[in-house]
Amino acid sequence: MDVVRLLPDAVANQIAAGEVIQRPASCLKELVENSLDAGATRIEILLLDAGRTLLQVIDNGRGMSDTDTRMAFERHATSKIQEAKDLFTLRTMGFRGEALPSIAAVSHVEITSRREDDEVGTLLEIAGSQVIRQEACQCAVGTNIKVKDLFYNVPARRKFLKTDQTELRNLLTEFYHIALVYPQVQFTLAHNDEILYSLPATNEKQRIEAIFGGATNRTLYTSRFVEVKTETELVNIYGFVGKPEEATKNAQQYFFVNGRYMRHPYFHKAVMTAYAGLLSGETVPSYFLYFTIAPDAIDVNVHPTKTEIKFADEQLIFQILLSVIRESLGKFNISPSLDFNREGEIEMPVLTGDTPISQPKVMVDPNYNPFRPNNATKAPKNWESLYSPPSSHSAPQQELIPDAFLPSLLPEGWKPYQYQEKYILCPSPLGLMAIEQHRAHVVVLYEQYKAMLQHPTFASQQLLFPEVLELTMDDMLVIEPLLDSLKGLGFELDLLGKDAYSISGVPALLGQTNPVKALKDIIYSVRECGATVENGFVHSIALSLAQDTAIPVGQSLTDDQMRDLVEKLIALPHYRLTPDGKTVLTIIDINL
Repeated sequence: MDVVRLLPDAVANQIAAGEVIQRPASCLKELVENSLDAGATRIEILLLDAGRTLLQVIDNGRGMSDTDTRMAFERHATSKIQEAKDLFTLRTMGFRGEALPSIAAVSHVEITSRREDDEVGTLLEIAGSQVIRQEACQCAVGTNIKVKDLFYNVPARRKFLKTDQTELRNLLTEFYHIALVYPQVQFTLAHNDEILYSLPATNEKQRIEAIFGGATNRTLYTSRFVEVKTETELVNIYGFVGKPEEATKNAQQYFFVNGRYMRHPYFHKAVMTAYAGLLSGETVPSYFLYFTIAPDAIDVNVHPTKTEIKFADEQLIFQILLSVIRESLGKFNISPSLDFNREGEIEMPVLTGDTPISQPKVMVDPNYNPFRPNNATKAPKNWESLYSPPSSHSAPQQELIPDAFLPSLLPEGWKPYQYQEKYILCPSPLGLMAIEQHRAHVVVLYEQYKAMLQHPTFASQQLLFPEVLELTMDDMLVIEPLLDSLKGLGFELDLLGKDAYSISGVPALLGQTNPVKALKDIIYSVRECGATVENGFVHSIALSLAQDTAIPVGQSLTDDQMRDLVEKLIALPHYRLTPDGKTVLTIIDINL
């Protein structure tokens, strides 16, 4: 009996839907890209229940005939490809012909469309790949498509959708990817009858401002950026990169190529290389960079979502990008000035025609014996290496210290010593105990904040002048579930409009830490860890607050302060590593 047979179209479409339509955000991306390819200058997006119940896209594009409307829902139907070589010259967004049939396979779809020259339009209804009806109707020029009950017939896929807040954040992310690269198009986005964004047609800079600037912004968001622009035979690059002093943990980083959002770690490395020596701590710069390149020099077909793009000459573009960012930072006096201190530099001799050339010689010590005791290193010179993550082939040095033995490492009457205003050195029978003061304080504060979050008892300190916390719409979605916990910590927040909070009170333990920065770091930590109220946001908030309020590197400490910190540290059950896995304590064997 034969066992190989063709799948029914409905099943094939559902399989394709699993690759192309992974969540409501995937559906939004495909529908809006179709509207852009139809030449729309005005696009309206309506959502109910984060796209689960309804995802509607209305545009004023060219519209379709009744035949084209029906054909658009057939697999591999496309108006953009006639032969294989067309794949390498495309400048449009969608072209596979899988998106609409995939959407129709897992939802109820209703579409109306009319061309400008037609007196009437067409109405088409499809559910689970089955055509329910198609008939003439009165409608505006353009296309209006409604996707209802997404994944209604694929309960396993629907079950794995996240909460409405998470799915809405994913929808907003996809919306940003498109709205940022098409500023000339007017966009409206509404969720549950509330308008989240109403963006007029404008230019790139004003579109960035409209999305991320916030309605209550006292200073222009785009004033934090410098312009980047270069034109070469290979690629044109235009956009904006953030000033180093404006770098944060929660940066906005976007690459676009030929009107399409892309992820590109190699080009991201070029940006970060340009900022070498300009950033502090773990902050990263924001950037919005637009590439224009010949279509046959890139391959957008690497991934079903078309966000991973190959370039024919990535190394050369890397150098161009690195150079233009450095030049832009230098023009605005942001890059470090030249160091004219020549101490330690290699002298390059000037050679003339009369200069004799001699073969270079290597100076060695013929009496050197690596096995002699006096050749052994007494103490490590590179202190940073003591606190680097251990390799996969060796256990961390501090793992050799038994827990029960640690308190005895501090002999009676011990005196601490601060080295380079970064390390606390203590005597111990095992050698010299070195503790990184900032990380040690992070561990101590983390345990305090975590306990107080679980049993909120924080005292609140009133601010003389309230601060304004300005957020993007997706940040607002992150902070809303945290408001009760933040209140328990001692934060007093009052809503200002739809994208900002007034901070009138802060936890007393926050000290002189900027409350706006502390709250933005909390939002960043919760988003990056995927934490929610149910699955561990306490850890993210406690760690973020501890990192913001811990003793900084470079702060002088008294003997009493160092003694107090060390004793609190070793009294904790987890003292070796910070909650995010960085080494806190190490033992230096002074008997080497």
